[in-house]
Amino acid sequence: MYERKEKDKAGNADAGKKLRSGFSTGACAAAAGTAALGGLLTGEFAKDVAITLPRGERVKFAIERGGSLRNGAYAVVRKDAGDDPDVTHGALILVAIEPLKALEEGAKVNAKVNAKVNYSADWTSIDGEDELALQFCAGAGVGVVTLAGLPLAVGEPAINPAPRKLMATSLLALLRATREGNYDKDSYRRLRVTIAVANGVRLAERTWNGRLGIVGGLSILGTTGIVVPYSCSAWIHSIHRGVDVARANATSSLGAATGRTSEATLMRLLDLPASSIIDMGDFVGGMLKYMRKHPVACLTIGGGFAKMVKLAQGNSDLHSGRSQVDFASLASLARTECTAASVLCAAIAEARSANEVLSMLEDSATATISVREKLLRTLASKARDTACSLLAPTVFPVGIVLVARDGRLLTHLKAH
Repeated sequence: MYERKEKDKAGNADAGKKLRSGFSTGACAAAAGTAALGGLLTGEFAKDVAITLPRGERVKFAIERGGSLRNGAYAVVRKDAGDDPDVTHGALILVAIEPLKALEEGAKVNAKVNAKVNYSADWTSIDGEDELALQFCAGAGVGVVTLAGLPLAVGEPAINPAPRKLMATSLLALLRATREGNYDKDSYRRLRVTIAVANGVRLAERTWNGRLGIVGGLSILGTTGIVVPYSCSAWIHSIHRGVDVARANATSSLGAATGRTSEATLMRLLDLPASSIIDMGDFVGGMLKYMRKHPVACLTIGGGFAKMVKLAQGNSDLHSGRSQVDFASLASLARTECTAASVLCAAIAEARSANEVLSMLEDSATATISVREKLLRTLASKARDTACSLLAPTVFPVGIVLVARDGRLLTHLKAH
C-alpha cells in the first residue's frame, strides 16, 4: 500500500533539509490497540501510549480518543508519516479490542467499528508463549486478500504478519505490566482485534492494492514501524509483491511501466488489465534482479524516450538524479548504427535533454523517417540487451516499448 511518489531523496526540492521520519500503519495500530486494552483493563483511557518497535525504539503515540464498547474497548491514533508523501498520512486508525469470552457470551460487535466483515482464520501469538492469542478482523477501510502470492492467505484481512506480531508483543507486554498481572487472565487469553481506517476505501484507490488483489480498503503494513521519507526500498518492496502476485496467479504476460503515460500505452497496446502492469517507476534494476529468482512467463518494459535511452545505455536506475543520458554516446550510435547525417549527430551531441533529441528525430528537416525509425529500434534493442543482462542467467521473453510524452507509441520491440 504505497502511493506513487513523484520524487525521492535525489529529486526532492528540499534535498538539503533533514527529512522527518514517521510511523507505519502497523505501528499506529499497535499503539491504538495498546491504548484500547489499557482502557479495558483499567477503565481509564490514556491520552498517549508508548510501545516498543521491532528494532527496540520506544515510541510514544498520542491517542485521539478512546472509549468502551459493549464487549470491549477502542482507541484511535492519527497516523503521522513524517515528511513522506504517504497516502495514509493523517488517517485515523481505529482499533477495537474484544475478549473472546465476552463475545461468546452473546453480544455483537459494536457498530462504532462497523467491523464484523472478515476474520482471520488463524490466531496470532508470540512464539513459545501461550498467554495471549489474537484473532484479527478487517474493519471498515481495511482490505481483504483475494489473490495468492502475498504473505497472507486468500480471505485474510490485509494486516501483514509484522504488524500482527507487533500488536501481539505490545498487548502481551501491557497485560504482564498491568497491576503486576492482577487481572482475570482467562478472560484475556483470546482477544479479537479489529482494525479500521477512516476513509480507507477511498484512500486505497490511490494505492496499488487493487492490482495486488486486496479489495475493500487499505493494508496495515510496516516491518520496522518506521516510515523513511521518500523510501526507495518501500517502492521496490511493492514491485516485488506485484511480481509475486502475478506468478502465483499464473499471469502469462506482464507489463512494467516507468509512469502513468507508458502504463496506459502498455495496457492499450498489449490488451492487459491493470492487474498485469507493474508500476516499476525508475527501479527497473530492482525489478529485474528480483525476477532472476522469480521469473515470469513474458515481460514487456515500457517507458518514455529519455528513460529508455538510459536503459539502452546500461543504466539500471532511471531516475534523473541517479543516471543521465550520455548524448555523445547517443550521437555516436546514430552515426554508426543508423547512418545519421553529421549535422544531426553534432546536434544530438550538444542536446540539453532527451526530448530535444526526440524533437530533432521527429522533424523532417533534421532527420529522415528511416533514420528515426532505425534509431528508435536500435535503442529498444539495446534496452532489451540491458534488461536481459540484469536477468542473467535467467532467460524469458522480454519486449520493449518506447512512448512519447503525449502517449504516442514510438516503437514496439515485441517480446521474444
